[in-house]
This record gives sequence, C-alpha cells and structure tokens, in this order.
Amino acid sequence: MNKRKNVLVSIVMATYNRSHLITETLEAIQQQTFSNWECLIIDDGSTDNTQEILLKYLSEDKRFQYFVRTAAHNKGLPGCRNFGLNLAKGNYVVFFDDDDIPHPRLLELTIKNLEESGADFCRYGRKVFSGIFQPDFDHSNKYEIKNFPENLPELMVTGKIPFNSCQVLWKKSCFDEIRFNEKLLFAEEWECYSRILLKSYHGINLDKVLYYGRKHSNSNTGEFQKKNIIRIASKIEATILVMNHLEKGQKINNQLRKFFIRMAFDLRSACVLEEILKLTNTGLIENAKYKMGFQFYPLLRPLLKIKGRLKST
Repeated sequence: MNKRKNVLVSIVMATYNRSHLITETLEAIQQQTFSNWECLIIDDGSTDNTQEILLKYLSEDKRFQYFVRTAAHNKGLPGCRNFGLNLAKGNYVVFFDDDDIPHPRLLELTIKNLEESGADFCRYGRKVFSGIFQPDFDHSNKYEIKNFPENLPELMVTGKIPFNSCQVLWKKSCFDEIRFNEKLLFAEEWECYSRILLKSYHGINLDKVLYYGRKHSNSNTGEFQKKNIIRIASKIEATILVMNHLEKGQKINNQLRKFFIRMAFDLRSACVLEEILKLTNTGLIENAKYKMGFQFYPLLRPLLKIKGRLKST
C-alpha cells in the first residue's frame, strides 16, 4: 500500500468543443478513490467556451493541467495524445475521452493489480451509454484477473478482445519508443496498440466494467459508421499499416488472412485486398478469384446477407 502512494498516474484527455459535457467527466475523475493522478487536458483548438468552463477546476485542483496543442503536432486526437504523452510525468498513463465517465475505482483497482502482478498494462471492461448518464457503479471486489493468451495481437486486431483506446491503463514505459500515428484520423489506437502488443509486453485483464463511453453520432466512430470519407480513408490506411506490422512480426496466419480479405471487401478497398494477397504470397489462381469476387461483391452482397439470415433462422 505504501509503495502505491508513490505511484503517479497521468490521465491524458484530448478535448474539442465539449464545454457542455466535459464537467461531468472532470467531476468523475475527481471522485477517483486513487488520488495521486495528474490530468493533462489537451485542447485541439476549441471554439466554444471550453477554457472558461475549465478555469474553476484548474484553480481549485492543481492536478488538472490545461494545454493547447502546439503546431508541433497535427490537429486531431493522435496529435493531442502524443503531446500529452510528451508532458506526462506518471509511472502509468491512461487515455480518457472528454465526454465519458470512469468508474470511481478505475485507477485504484488497475494500479493495485498492476503493482501486485508486475504486468505492463491492464485492460478492463467498458460499457456504452447515450443521453444522461445514470450511475450504477458496482463497488464490489468481485472480479477476475486473467493473463492474456500468447496470440493477443491477433485477438486485439480482429476485435475478439476489443482494446478501446480508453479501456487500458499502461505503464508509461510502453510508450517509450511508440507514439500514435498523427496522419490517422480514425483507428489510430488500433494501429498504435498493435505495435505495442507485438512487443510482447505482459498484460492482465480485469473482468469488471470500469469505464463508460458516451455514444453519439458526432464521435469519430459515429462518423465512420455514417460512411464519412475521411474516417474510411483513415481506416484503410490503418489497416495496411497493421497488416505490415503483423507480417514483420511473422504473425499473419490463415485466420488473419481471411479477416483482412473480408475487411477489404467491407471497406471496398482494392489496395487492402492487394496488400494482404501480396503479404501472404497468394497464388495466381486464388488471387484472380478474390479480385473477381471483389468486382462483383456489390451485386452479390445483398444475396449473401439474405443467405446469412436464412442460416440463422
């Protein structure tokens, strides 16, 4: 317990025009049962009254620190987070969004289990909500801690074990040589975390919901789901990068090959398809089969959906 008193956690929180929501997040951070934290608020150029709203918190609680992203970093979430990482003084780092709600015991439980296990990162449960947040926190000590399997990079990349950017607390050392790709404006954490996990760090999974993400259409994910061109282009670029990281680490297997081929079809991206076929040395006949299927996929997709529904009934 005395050892944990010397631990500092850096909370990195990018913000942009969230003056109507950010106070709820800041108050949730203040309610953390683990109190030795710094919260680095990185403003991405807000045009609302975000800074005015923050003045009360900055003057009353010195653990909150406010910075405006400098020109040394690109506009967007990756640039803000990289700026925050450069400023962070903590032994551990966690990323919070400016409209979400952390469980009051998030820092306490993750730090406790990381310190006891010696692990490099701790993943925890996350739930989404929309509208007004209705607190229903489970304060019990009933939860499981498990080690991850060796194929964690594959499980994270395919989404079988989701690694949302805000549901992992990391040792700061995991980012000693790694930063977010500032050219990406969607799926940047997916790409970044794939590089971290390929370094074979030891992580633990805390089976308890400790983070509540606000769901709304103005988020990056909401825009991607609405087929925003910028977000889709970023997902395509991130996918190509992740495939190459996996290939360099000699991690691409048949399951991952199939996963990326499906993703190429879903994204309607010929370059993703070309890249995965090249990386897996696909033969000429199979190569031609996939490329032919790609051309006719828009016509076949409705039929495949109907077929899938019939199978599930």
